[in-house]
This record gives sequence, structure tokens and C-alpha cells, in this order.
Amino acid sequence: MGKRTYGTEYGFQTRAVHTGNDVDAETGAIKRPITMANSYELPYDPSDLNWSSAGKNLYTRNGGSNQQYLQEKLASLEGGEDCMVLASGVAALSGLFFALLQSGDHVIFSSVTYIAVYRLLNELFNNKFQVETTIVDTSDLDAIRKVIRPNTKLIHIETPGNPTLTVSDIRAIAEIAHEHGILLSVDNTFASPYNQRPIELGADFTIESLTKYINGHGDAMGGAIIGKKEYLDLIRAQSQVNLGATISPFNAWLIMRGSVTLPLRMKQHNENAMKVANYLKTVPGVRFVAYPGLEDDPGHEIAKKQMQPGYGGVLSFGLKADHDTHNRFVSHLNVITSAVSLGHDESLIVFLGENDERQDLYPEAFHDGFFRFSVGIEDAEDIIADLQQALEQEGLL
Repeated sequence: MGKRTYGTEYGFQTRAVHTGNDVDAETGAIKRPITMANSYELPYDPSDLNWSSAGKNLYTRNGGSNQQYLQEKLASLEGGEDCMVLASGVAALSGLFFALLQSGDHVIFSSVTYIAVYRLLNELFNNKFQVETTIVDTSDLDAIRKVIRPNTKLIHIETPGNPTLTVSDIRAIAEIAHEHGILLSVDNTFASPYNQRPIELGADFTIESLTKYINGHGDAMGGAIIGKKEYLDLIRAQSQVNLGATISPFNAWLIMRGSVTLPLRMKQHNENAMKVANYLKTVPGVRFVAYPGLEDDPGHEIAKKQMQPGYGGVLSFGLKADHDTHNRFVSHLNVITSAVSLGHDESLIVFLGENDERQDLYPEAFHDGFFRFSVGIEDAEDIIADLQQALEQEGLL
């Protein structure tokens, strides 16, 4: 039997199950094996090989089998031409910026982004490599237009943004960027390709922290860049082979396994988060709830256009309480775990206090401390009951 391929004529769930997987030629196993090798057999005459060639089974830093299978699947799910998988989401972000940017280039990026993006672009690339950067509220299209310069090379957005859930209009920003010959990259981690596919909306690159929803089980790390092959070849050669942030075969295999259930898990994440957000809106002791699925959320109308069939599993909320009460509330939780990260099968909550270095970039409601809550796939009734009993203990109902 020859290699089976699953293109866009198949549905998302079918591709999640089958793309990148095939019958193992040697054993007949119907799942790809883990190839735990760091080196591969060379041809008869290896003297003319490019030892820094990326994507070949030569040395696992250049690329390995499990990585390639996962890349095939993710390119299909994201609607992209090619994909490169690296050791973490931050490795993917760093790899993209390192390969694309040069001294003298200008980058515009969202005021609400993952902390590593803020540090990479606002501090490290700026100070070490003289890359100019401008932070802007990318939910405001006019604000983006005003800061474009002749040397603007890249606009990088995150939507929904971490941790405020700010929504940016991908299609509209792509049009603005391409009018000026600028590339657009979108961190899609909070949405996942199940809910949102930026490349189909006009973005040049999608970045995913595979550690989160695509893996979904909290047991492996990885990151992905999806885009056109001409750019991915450049990023692969410069940022994988020469920086060495290659994913391990075992992590690639774990993420491949986890990705099969992505559609099923996301349905539950979407449904649970909506129920939890609606519940929290009714609680007298809750100061605010940020979730793009709520009709009164500032980003709801744009999210409704570009996020289908759901709005993800992350929300943020604050209590009408002081700093210590927020911490005591967390200590009462039983089903929900106090931990960083998101997109796990289990519900995770983290209290972000009043001293965040980017506090002035957040909406005012976030300035007095708040929770980022990754709603898991437990029974929604149990999640809500856990929140309720913790709120009751602090007199917030």
C-alpha cells in the first residue's frame, strides 16, 4: 500500500486523525513509531552533502522523521503550504524573528502578547541587533496605520491576546500589511487551528505553541511556524540547524498523538469556557470577565467573524477583592489547579498581580490583579461548583 494523503477535500477531524500518519513499512504498525535516533545512515558517497541542510534525515538537529510527520499534519490543519516544528513556542517565535529580521528593520507588535514576545522584540532584538520596534494596540486599525514606517518589515499580532483576550482583526490587518509590502505573523495559540486559521484570513505566518491545545495533555513541549515554503526553507536553515532548537523525537511523537483528539477536546473547551464565563458574569463579587464569546466583550463581533466554531478555553476575570483575597480564593479550589500554561485537559488558573511589567499596556480593569483561567474538559458543572464554593468561602456570592 502506498502512502496515503489527506488534503482539504477531507474534513478537519478526519485530517486530525489521519494526516501525517501511515502504516509503518517495516513492521506494518498502523501508527508511526518513535524514531529515537540522533543520526541517520549516510549515502555511499557523502562528500557532497550539505551538512547544514535542513529537513533531511541526516542528523536530528537538521530534522527527523517524527518531526516531519507532525509538520505534515499541522500544515494541513492550519491551511498552510509548509510547517516547521521546533522545541517550544518561544523557539518558534525566536526562530521566525531571527530569520526574517535584520538590523534597521522595523516591527510593529501587539501591546498584549506573550511575555517572551515582549522581551524578544522590545528588549533583546532592539538592544542587541538594532531592530526598531513599536508596541501598539492592534485591535485599533488606525493605530497600526499611524506607526507604519518605510522600513517596517513585520507586523506581529496575537489574537486573542495573552492574558487580556484582546481580539485583533486578522483579515483587516493582513490587508493593511500587504498594501505596504509588510509581512504579517499571528500567534494563534489561544484559538488553535480548530477555532481560527490565520493563513486562510490572509496572514503570512501562523505560530502555535504546541505545548498548549494541540498537544492538550500537559506532557510535551513544542512550537510551530506555518507559512509559505520559500520562507519556511529560510527559517528552517537559519533557525533550526544553526540555532539548534530542534524538537525531540519523543515530544514530536507525543504531540502527534495528542493532536488526534484536538477537535473533540476543543469542542469541550469552547463549551465549558462559555458556560463558566456566563456563570462568572452573574457573580456579585466578580469585578470583570474577559472572554470573546460574551456578547458584550469588546472583541466579540470580530471574534464571531474569524473564530468559528468557538472562542477557545481561556478567559480572564478579577474579583472585587484585595490581593490576599485573590490568593485565598485559589487556595480553596479543588478541581481547578493553580499552575501556569493553558490548553491542558485539566483546568488551570494563575493569579497575575498588580506588578506586571506590562501593566500599563492592559485595559484598566486588569490593573488591580486578575486571574487567567484555562478552562479544562472536566464536567462544566464540576468546574462551576468548584468556583462557587471558593467564592462562598470568601463571601463573594
